[in-house]
Amino acid sequence: MKEKTDNIKTSEQQNSIHISKQNIIEPEDSLPQVKLLQLPKLLQKAAKALGWTSLMPVQSSTIPYILNGRDLMVQSRTGSGKTGAFLLPILERIDPNKKACQALVLAPTRELAKQVAKEAEILGGAYNIRSIPVYGGVGYGPQTEAFNKGAHIVVGTPGRILDHLLQRTLVLDKLEILVFDEADRMLSMGFYPDMKRIQSFLPKKSINVYMFSATYPKAVLNLADQFLNNPQVLSLSQNIVHVVDTEHVYYVVEPMKKDRGLVRIIEMENPTQAIIFCNTRAQVHYVTVILQRFGYDADELSADLSQKARENVLLRVRNGSLRFLVATDVAARGIDIPDLSHVILYEPPAESEAYIHRAGRTGRAGASGEVISLVFNMERIELNKIAKQYEIDMVERPLPSDGNVAEIVSQRIIAFLEAKLRSKDRLQVERMKRFDQLAKSLSQEDGARAIITMLLDDYYQKTLHSTPTASYENKKEKRINIQGWTEKNSGIRNKRRGTNSKRLRRK
Repeated sequence: MKEKTDNIKTSEQQNSIHISKQNIIEPEDSLPQVKLLQLPKLLQKAAKALGWTSLMPVQSSTIPYILNGRDLMVQSRTGSGKTGAFLLPILERIDPNKKACQALVLAPTRELAKQVAKEAEILGGAYNIRSIPVYGGVGYGPQTEAFNKGAHIVVGTPGRILDHLLQRTLVLDKLEILVFDEADRMLSMGFYPDMKRIQSFLPKKSINVYMFSATYPKAVLNLADQFLNNPQVLSLSQNIVHVVDTEHVYYVVEPMKKDRGLVRIIEMENPTQAIIFCNTRAQVHYVTVILQRFGYDADELSADLSQKARENVLLRVRNGSLRFLVATDVAARGIDIPDLSHVILYEPPAESEAYIHRAGRTGRAGASGEVISLVFNMERIELNKIAKQYEIDMVERPLPSDGNVAEIVSQRIIAFLEAKLRSKDRLQVERMKRFDQLAKSLSQEDGARAIITMLLDDYYQKTLHSTPTASYENKKEKRINIQGWTEKNSGIRNKRRGTNSKRLRRK
């Protein structure tokens, strides 16, 4: 591993951040950005292998910190060049003579794992560094063979990485760097238990950990607190730190298909808890019935409910055991859910001021939040008027297709099933063999596909769409208090409760 080019500053210095001239939020003791021509010759050669003639902003800003061995949380959108931001400096820190995994990149999907590994293989050619993608759905043989040959960079989904660690076909004793790519997506896919088990296989020595995420909701902050050591924060969000900002998006849907559009959006977003606003009691009841029929934990709040029924719903809302509350503005008045991740507007409000009240239900106390509006073309005009009146940056997203939804739920259920399989002991595995022949038979018969589909759907519904529970460990208050960032003297300062982060260690 190359020598660090600068001494790590004190924790107190690292905790303060400021906005640079390039509208990048970075540590107060920031390192200067680099240009491609300032990098070592081999790195320049590696970059040119992919046709890169210059560095993107996230790369110019991130590379110095990784070369310097400082743990970092990077906020950057998909497509911003983040893969090169961690791969280029990783190449410089790997010893090609050590035939062992020295850098592990965890990714949420097999497609991303393949993409990152492919770039790593091309970039690593100049350094004689080998890379391997590791994911489920394929045989273990080629992956194990690549480990035996000494793959330096391993890029994979948490589930399959954990499988290899448990089988001892992958050993992390020589690991120097761990990267969480798209950390928010990994958590929404249900990979948290796997990531925590992977932690027990990490070396006892200190290693550097880097986290890349488009947003930093509370679950991601908890993850960072458990894996990173006094992490720096770098955000390329045009002066907007999304962990303290509410994002406003909308989807254009057909008027008669808005209910199905809502279901698709919920499947893709996978909110922990949300309020869904409608304008009328009749619409509230209709949306509630639709969600319940699709298997979601949803309930309604309207003036039609008896006082006892209303109190029961409010109790479930306040104790976090109700996932989706469907309500009108009047019914939801006075309800405060501190950790509400999403507000969904099934239709724009009749009065523009109501939009602000609805949106204000999320992103409270400095936490992150997202406001999603479903509109058809005429409603979009009204929504744009609201956005203009209150100077809201409203972003349009394409409505997910049935194929998009099928892909994401397939990836989630594979992760769930692989994790469940790993939890079985020898006797349970022996018991499972009773159904081995039946499984083979069903997989080969077209007529039996409906049975398999039904079983997968039932398991998915019970696993993901049940009543919300504590999804993540370590619910104590020791976490990176990025929500505590406040503007002061034209800058932004990070008020941390204390240096609670710990060095990575075997647990």
